[in-house]
Amino acid sequence: MTEIKVFAGTAGQAFAEEMCGTLGVPLSPARVQRFANDCLEAQLLENCREQDVYLIQPIVAPTQENLMELLLMIDAAKGASASRITAVMPHFAYARSDKKDAPRISIGGRLVADLLQTAGVDRVLTMALHAPQVHAFFRVPTDQLNALRELAEHFRGSDLSNTTVVSPDLGNAKTATAFARMLGTPVAAGAKERYENDRVVITSIIGEVSGRDIIVLDDEIANGSTIIAVLELLRQAGAKSVRVACTHGIFSNNAVTRIAAVDSVQSIVTTNTVPTKTESANPKLTVLSVAPAFAEAIRRIHSGESVSALFNPQHA
Repeated sequence: MTEIKVFAGTAGQAFAEEMCGTLGVPLSPARVQRFANDCLEAQLLENCREQDVYLIQPIVAPTQENLMELLLMIDAAKGASASRITAVMPHFAYARSDKKDAPRISIGGRLVADLLQTAGVDRVLTMALHAPQVHAFFRVPTDQLNALRELAEHFRGSDLSNTTVVSPDLGNAKTATAFARMLGTPVAAGAKERYENDRVVITSIIGEVSGRDIIVLDDEIANGSTIIAVLELLRQAGAKSVRVACTHGIFSNNAVTRIAAVDSVQSIVTTNTVPTKTESANPKLTVLSVAPAFAEAIRRIHSGESVSALFNPQHA
C-alpha cells in the first residue's frame, strides 16, 4: 500500500481516521481555507505525484460547502499529477435528485456526477445510492457498497423467530428482500404516496405483520416522516414491536427523538456514513461503523481485486 495516499475533507475526518486505521495507512494532511470573499481553497499537504489518491468526503450538511471542498480537492490532486483519483463519498446527498418529476426542475444527481468528472475524478466509491438510476449518472467506474452485512450482523444477535422485515415503500422492497433473506425472515412492504411539504401517506402494508416483531429497513432517514407514517400503520395492524434500521441516518428536525418516542420502537440502528449530530444522541440509537468495509474496498481497488464480489449481499 506504499503508493496510496488518503486525504479527507472537513466532513470526512473522523471516518477517514477510522478507515485508515483499518487499512494500515496514514491519513495525509490537507488544508481548506476560506478567503475574505468567502471563496474556498483546498491544498493537499503531501506529495501525491503518481500516487493512488483517495479523497474522503461524505456529501452531507452543509452540503454545498462539503461538495465544493471535494471538487477543489479533486482539482488539487489532478494538478499534483496523481495517477488515479477516487472520490470516496460514504453518503451522496444529491442521490435524491434523480428524476424530472415536475416541470422545469433540475436533476442534481446527474449534474453533480458530471461536476465530479469535470474536476478530474477517475473513480467513485460510495454506499447505498437512493435509486438505481443514480449509479448510471456517473460516467467513471463507480463502486456502490451496501451496509446489509453490518446491519444483519447486528440483528442476528437477537431472537428472529417471530420477525418480519418491512420496507417502507415498494422502491426499497428489493433491498429489504435481500436483507430478509440474510436474516431468514419474511418480508413485507408499505405502499407510499408522497405529497408537497414532505407529507407522506402510507396507504397499506403488503404482508403479514400482526403480532410480529418488525424490523423496518430504509436506505435513508432524513426528516423521519416516512418512518413515522409506517409506525402508525404498523400500530393499527397490530405489530408487536418495532426496530428501525437505515444506512444513512440524517435525522433532521429531531427525527431520532420523534421516532424513539413511539412506544413500540425498541431501537434505531444506523451507520456512520453521516456524522452523528449531538442533538441526535438517544439511548435507543445505535451507530454501526462501515469504515472497515470502505477500507477493504479501497484495498481491493488498489490491488485490482473484485469489489462487487465482496459486497454483494448474497455473499454476506
